[in-house]
Amino acid sequence: MTVTGVITAIVIGAIIGALARLILPGKQNIPIWLTIVVGIVAAFIGTFIARAIGIPTATSGIDWLELLVQLVVAVIGVAIVAGAYGRRGARR
Repeated sequence: MTVTGVITAIVIGAIIGALARLILPGKQNIPIWLTIVVGIVAAFIGTFIARAIGIPTATSGIDWLELLVQLVVAVIGVAIVAGAYGRRGARR
C-alpha cells in the first residue's frame, strides 16, 4: 500500500466512523476521537474483507461496494466499542 493509499484510508476511515455513529441507533457514549479510530480500523479491515470476497478494490472510480463493506464493519465496530466503553463508565 502506498503512502497516498494510507492517507486516503485515514480520511475515508474518519468519514466512515462518523457515518457509522449516525447510522447506529441510540446514543453512543464514546468520544469522537474513538469513533474516528474505529472508522480508520474499519476502513482497513473492510478493504481486506472486500478483497477476500472478490469485490474489485482497484477501479478508476469510487468503489461503492468496498465502501459499503467498510461502513458495515464500522457500524459493528462502533457498536462493540460503545458497549465496552459504556460498561467501563458504569463501574465508576
